[in-house]
Amino acid sequence: MTTFQKFPTHLFKTTQTFCQEVPSLVKSHHFINELLNFLFPIRTDKNISLKNLEAKWEELQVIFHELLTPLKPLLKEDADTLNNKFFAEIPTIHARLTKDADAYLKFDPAAKSPEEVVLCYPGYYAISVYRLSNVLYHLNIPVLPRVISEYAHGKTGIDIHPGATIGDKVFIDHGTGIVIGETAIIGKNVKLYQGVTLGALYVGKHLADSKRHPTIEDNVIIYSNSTILGGDTIIGHDSVVGGNTWITESIAPYSVAFHKPSVVIRDSKKFVEPINFVI
Repeated sequence: MTTFQKFPTHLFKTTQTFCQEVPSLVKSHHFINELLNFLFPIRTDKNISLKNLEAKWEELQVIFHELLTPLKPLLKEDADTLNNKFFAEIPTIHARLTKDADAYLKFDPAAKSPEEVVLCYPGYYAISVYRLSNVLYHLNIPVLPRVISEYAHGKTGIDIHPGATIGDKVFIDHGTGIVIGETAIIGKNVKLYQGVTLGALYVGKHLADSKRHPTIEDNVIIYSNSTILGGDTIIGHDSVVGGNTWITESIAPYSVAFHKPSVVIRDSKKFVEPINFVI
């Protein structure tokens, strides 16, 4: 006869301490997906009727109320007020996401249609979720903005804190490994490539209320694996930051900053297994 380990009752009390005043992960993920489906019906059913859209609009607000229920002790406004404020922003968010999609069509020769951008581009998905979580962040709703933003992070590898400030027509190409910190400010028409970090120069809890992350002005291009750190660091407008560049001080507008590596090319025939590393 199989003997099972006795249930450790003390664990029940411990786990319950982590069950208070937090929204459901499952419901949060469902909510953000359904909200994006509402904004872009092509994700599920491009022929959805007006009647069904109206029903979905009401359903989303019911789900949102459910997400706010465990957070009520921490909310600075009542759930109805927050619901009205959040959903009042949805048309503006849709307009901004339309501009973002236009940026992908403008900047990426591989993008053939806005439908392709919406359905296939991880950078666009990350920006879409960011724009929604950013509204929640500024409504002072705790936990939920991070739950939503980390969902997009897990799906795309792009880590955008909901507190960041990001202008219109931002283009994230490929995107894997991008990190954008809470107090980062990004202007309009900015291009970011994979592995870019907009981070803090120093991490300390006492800096929680200070600007810790850099400012990227309009029309800047930052190529892959570049790291820009510090709340006082400003990348001037219309500048280009080359790949693998480490920047901790401001650069003027119209600058070109780049790391200059040394690449040596030799005839491999003169060497026996010149590159045969075992790691």
